[in-house]
Amino acid sequence: MDKSENRKAIIVGIFLALGLIVFVIGVLTLGGSNKTFSKKIHIKATFDDVAGLKAGNNVWFSGVKVGTISDIRFTGPSQVDVRMSVDANSQQYIHRNAGVKISSDGLIGNKIIVIDGGSPQAPIVEDGDVLQSEKLLSTDDMLKTLQQNNQNLLSITKDIKDLTHQILQGKGAVGALLADSAMGVQLRNSMRNLEVTTQTAARVAVQLDNFGKKMNTKGGLADNLMTDTTTFNKIKAAAAQLQKAVTSASAFTENLNNASKKLTTTDNALGILLNDPKAAVKVQSTLDNLQQSSIKLNDDLEAAQHNFLLKGYFKKKDKAKADSLGHK
Repeated sequence: MDKSENRKAIIVGIFLALGLIVFVIGVLTLGGSNKTFSKKIHIKATFDDVAGLKAGNNVWFSGVKVGTISDIRFTGPSQVDVRMSVDANSQQYIHRNAGVKISSDGLIGNKIIVIDGGSPQAPIVEDGDVLQSEKLLSTDDMLKTLQQNNQNLLSITKDIKDLTHQILQGKGAVGALLADSAMGVQLRNSMRNLEVTTQTAARVAVQLDNFGKKMNTKGGLADNLMTDTTTFNKIKAAAAQLQKAVTSASAFTENLNNASKKLTTTDNALGILLNDPKAAVKVQSTLDNLQQSSIKLNDDLEAAQHNFLLKGYFKKKDKAKADSLGHK
């Protein structure tokens, strides 16, 4: 073998060695990214629709890739089992009440499985556990929702168009305000009056606050009434006496009313004298007769004193009267 052949063999050997080294590095790198050589646990979830999910797609947990989808198979009508191979190092953070849902890797990327960690009170997931799946909102559902929203948007747009047309024609309160300048002036005057009223209310509030502070002044009448029980009791007693006086006055007034009512009737002497003119004339005549009778009686007595038969009697009586006055 000459030197040229040896050189070719060496070059070929070097290329083979480099290719082998690149192959080994690639295998190790690929295996490390897919965690092929790490310990794994297998869990699964059942979906009604996997929306194009494939074996080999990634499994994510809290934004971190923790495994891949190992198998997808039918287990019944509209029942699809998705088996996942998850890194055992992530096992301690995933709990049995965790939820599983299908999502996308980016806006239009590959489908992935996203695991929600669940509550810390639940046990940690074990190999072979089945997690609860969440229903995926399909593209058809999203299109239906979008179509419904479009219809609602069209209805709202039509309503706004009709409302704007009515406003421009001066219909309704807003249209009248825009079209009628006099109404606009009235509205501004109303707002001005409202502002004045608000300022007045503010002043009244300040005055009420000052009045309340004065009411709470120590030593004042209101403070004594609210805090001094002695003063309150005196006022209460005075009020009670005033009530008694009012009651007595009411009774006195009632008696006067009753007396005045009796004076206006003819069933008593005063009532007859006040209300019956004939009776008053009779009483006056009787008084006149009595006066005349008393005058006549005096004359008779005077005449009797000068009578010789009774003259001695009256003299004795006058003497006895004089003696009694002398002893005194």
